[in-house]
Amino acid sequence: MEQQESEVPPLPPRFRFRDLLLGDQSFQNDDRVQVEFYVNENTFKERLKLFFIKNQRSSLRIRVFNFSLKLLTCLLYIIRVATDNPGQGLNFFCVYLFFCFWFAQVIVAIISFLETMLLMYLSYKGNIWEQIFQVSFLLEMINTVPFIITIFWPSIRNIFIPVFLNCWLAKCALENMINDVHRAIQRTNSAMFNQVLILICTLLCLVFTGTCGIQHLERAGKNLSLFNSFYFCIVTFSTVGFGDVTPRIWPSQLLVVIMICVALVVLPLQFEELMYLWMERQKSGGNYSRHRAQTEKHVVLCVSALKIDLLMDFLNEFYAHPRLQDYYVVILCPSEMDLQVRRVLQIPLWSQRVIYLQGSVLKDQDLLRAKMDDAEACFILSSRNEVDRMAADHQTILRAWAVKDFAPNCPLYVQILKPENKFHVKFADHVVCEEEFKYAMLALNCVCPATSTLVTLLVHTSRGRSVILHNQEGQQSPEQWQRMYGCCSGNEVYHIRLCDSKFFGEYNGKSFTYASFHAHKKYGVCLIGIKREDNKSILLNPGPRHIMAATDTCYYINITKEENSAFIFNQEERKGRPARGNYDGPSQLPVHSIIASMGTVAMDLQNTSPPDLSGGKLVPPTINGTGGRRPSIAPVQEIADSSSILPCDLLSDQSEDDSVFIDEKGHSPTEYVKGYPPNSPYIGSSPTLCHLLAEKAPFCCLRLDQGCRHNSFEDAKAYGFKNKLIIVSAETAGNGLYNFIVPLRAYYRPRKELNPIVLLLDNPPDNHFLEAICCFPMVYYMAGTIDNLDSLLQCGIIYADNLVVVDKESTMSAEEDYMADAKTIVNVQTMFRLFPSLSIITELTHPSNMRFMQFRAKDCYSLALSKLEKVRQILSNRDKGSNLAFMFRLPFAAGRVFSISMLDTLLYQSFVKDYMILIARLLLGLDTTPGSGYLCAMKVTEEDLWISTYGRLFQKLCSSSAEIPIGIYRTESHIFTTSESQVSVSVDDCEDTKDKGDESRSNDQSDHPLLRKKSMQWARRLSKKSVRWQGASRDSSKDHAQRIAQQRLNLYRRSEREELSELVRNRMRHLGLPTSGYDEQNDHQNTLSYVLINPSPDTRLELNDITYKPNATDVNKMYLFLPLVLLLVNFSAFSKLFYFVLACVLLSTFC
Repeated sequence: MEQQESEVPPLPPRFRFRDLLLGDQSFQNDDRVQVEFYVNENTFKERLKLFFIKNQRSSLRIRVFNFSLKLLTCLLYIIRVATDNPGQGLNFFCVYLFFCFWFAQVIVAIISFLETMLLMYLSYKGNIWEQIFQVSFLLEMINTVPFIITIFWPSIRNIFIPVFLNCWLAKCALENMINDVHRAIQRTNSAMFNQVLILICTLLCLVFTGTCGIQHLERAGKNLSLFNSFYFCIVTFSTVGFGDVTPRIWPSQLLVVIMICVALVVLPLQFEELMYLWMERQKSGGNYSRHRAQTEKHVVLCVSALKIDLLMDFLNEFYAHPRLQDYYVVILCPSEMDLQVRRVLQIPLWSQRVIYLQGSVLKDQDLLRAKMDDAEACFILSSRNEVDRMAADHQTILRAWAVKDFAPNCPLYVQILKPENKFHVKFADHVVCEEEFKYAMLALNCVCPATSTLVTLLVHTSRGRSVILHNQEGQQSPEQWQRMYGCCSGNEVYHIRLCDSKFFGEYNGKSFTYASFHAHKKYGVCLIGIKREDNKSILLNPGPRHIMAATDTCYYINITKEENSAFIFNQEERKGRPARGNYDGPSQLPVHSIIASMGTVAMDLQNTSPPDLSGGKLVPPTINGTGGRRPSIAPVQEIADSSSILPCDLLSDQSEDDSVFIDEKGHSPTEYVKGYPPNSPYIGSSPTLCHLLAEKAPFCCLRLDQGCRHNSFEDAKAYGFKNKLIIVSAETAGNGLYNFIVPLRAYYRPRKELNPIVLLLDNPPDNHFLEAICCFPMVYYMAGTIDNLDSLLQCGIIYADNLVVVDKESTMSAEEDYMADAKTIVNVQTMFRLFPSLSIITELTHPSNMRFMQFRAKDCYSLALSKLEKVRQILSNRDKGSNLAFMFRLPFAAGRVFSISMLDTLLYQSFVKDYMILIARLLLGLDTTPGSGYLCAMKVTEEDLWISTYGRLFQKLCSSSAEIPIGIYRTESHIFTTSESQVSVSVDDCEDTKDKGDESRSNDQSDHPLLRKKSMQWARRLSKKSVRWQGASRDSSKDHAQRIAQQRLNLYRRSEREELSELVRNRMRHLGLPTSGYDEQNDHQNTLSYVLINPSPDTRLELNDITYKPNATDVNKMYLFLPLVLLLVNFSAFSKLFYFVLACVLLSTFC
């Protein structure tokens, strides 16, 4: 047997190889059994149950059929009543029924009865009595069984059967049918619709039941018609009760009582459920319909907590653009809408545009409610008021991932707080890192004053100069500085292709510098950047090496974009007279061009006259200013000679003779090199070429107030710094401080102008941060707070030019939102009083708290500005001004205060201007692109006043150093009034000088622009301190009292100042610090400063004006000196020597 089992029968030759590979298929097939698996039990009852109940589509068809049967029975009853003859019988229980009606009713009753019994059998769960005593089953039996009995008992065919009660069964069938529909389409949020449907059906059933019942019972009484019964029911249920139609017999009256009682019980319950669902829907916000999402454009705003300031900033900035007026904003927030937001969204202006949905971005169901897949964009904002900003970033990252997973094609605009979290959302279309921009902007404020104000005005939408609006920005003010500042605040950044532009189209094939200068001279626009068609990078002032091409995209600063402007030329240009290419006049335009408004904003170019040829020739200036001719400015070259451009090494500094820095006392020579920082504190930081130490400084040497084995210095005075200090007060040494140091140590900053940086930290930094900053020269840290005077003195505050106070994270959340800045404001106010010459740059959480910076309670001028701010808020609500209500506040205009929430508009504007974030990063030095320039500043000295106007300065910078000015930071002297009496006296003095003549008055106003008559009247009127004086009836005793009061006030201020000075000196002596530096401080508080963005070419320059100018790279500057080098070939030896020396001087000056 074993031998027989072991023998294998031979296989046919053609199957042997296949069976060897696949195995014995016959053996396997013989033992395989096919098994069918079912989800439900494979019984007849279960199959019927699946068809009638469980399956959505089949059960929906059954319920639609059942609903149709019930409606048919009700319709047959109405037809029977309409054809009824009341004279044939007045009995309640007998009615005349035609055979056709009876036959139809019997067929319907049989079908309904069989269906009811089948459903009862299928839904049986062990308790038969529970199913029998259901209301729907009883109604079915009442309306079907009598008709079936009449088949076998014909004598009772005319018996009355209340068929109208089938309306309640139709109502149940309709509810079940709607539920099946919602299940079939997977619609889960249909409770509101179901409840409204139930309420409507209940009302209809009550009215129909009452109408049919009263009509039938009144057959023995007044014999009401069906319409009169319906009229009576409507009047009764509406509680009107006219009384013209009333039931006459007691059965019908009893039915009315029963119906009213049922209505009083059922309807309030239905209304209560409806109101509850309505309130819940109001909290959650409902849905954004798919039809609206496909036919209308909308964006989604995702926030963790919606505050009224955040909402209004977004809405005002988003809807400031004309092409976004038809967009809808869907807000998706997990928290419930607060009262202030609810009130705002009830305003008709926003109620038709803004839809609030309560839900989580992490739920696909809520994203589907917001129709995220059909949205034009999704804005994800972080909650900056959270104490744990890292946790807030983590929530933002998850939201961004959820949106990208649900709607991959939806453009993402993400706001991140910490720079180390930025690489998690690199997939987003636009990302704004708050701390990156904040610290870079605060750093540039120290070397380019009011950079924060400059960038804020550029990225926000303003009205500026407009002939359409009657209330222009500051144009109604008698103050000259407010009119200029408000006029220039409307400048924004726009873009246009060169081939489509009238501004720049004529400069095709010319150099960038040439195009920028002549466009500003002719049209008043400032060309600041360019982008090649084959390159995605934007070049900020690429310099004269860049030749304009027709496919280039031009980025320019102007009041409005070119598309909203029309060009009106004079008769000479209409005849085709060509314009001159060289700029011979001082500040005149070659053509008379007026740009009138066609759409949103208009701009006017000044009227021009023919240039003065006698004094406008381009000749070299005379030596030492002698001679009667006005110095001329070299023309801007059209095209640079690219074949002869000399190479330039960015790693070498032509402005320095050596690379060794020796401090003022010769303590320690330090070697500087140029390179990229070796240790970045976080992933994703942009590499920037910086001044670095040849060898990293030990961690012990970074501590300013403690000596070590390398040096024994314990305060800033001992170091003997050559330049003034920059002190940064922060709570912790976050990675964002790295972005504060990098712009101040960038390679384009001259070594001799590097300012020492002292980090005054509440908490000591960790080694990771010290490792990142130890490679930078003159960067120190110290543990201390700004509310401690000893810490301020030890870190060298009396040797500092700038103190940067960064908003502390621990104070960002408070019980009262706007109190988060209380500690910072009071501490800064204390330093403002102790160190009057110190420039304090403060960051606040809430922009509305800017009014408390440098607060003067008795200054009528400041109170007048406060009144102006409140007026501007009212006008901005009427769409007559910009959204920056605090724009004319002196600290903001001077760049002394800044709030990061103002940069939220940068993210909002990127939806329309996708280049704004990149341009802002280039201006702030966060990104460095090869061939792109950088922002710096130049101060106008007495030697530069011969330039006279901004237009000539534009030409001077373009022709000499290839720099493009974009604005002016101006500082003016101002006498701040401290009392009402001083304002009144000043006004009286101005009134007394009224009869001195128009000429003397105009000269006085030009010398003292802020002490004019109109200015003082305006300040007095707005502060409601109107004290009228009459010169003829003045009392000498009152004048004497005023003078005594003023002297007493001056003595009080002087004694207070001396007391504060003595306090500081005593603390310095206690710490062993010399007081000489503090004694030399001057009070510079009686000045006001403001920013003028892209002023007109004829704007007069003033002493100490600071010009913002994106410099060209060093490579682009080299071409400027090539003509001098080429002249050496044909000149004599003496001429060669002279021009060689001149070239060396120019090279050392501008490089």
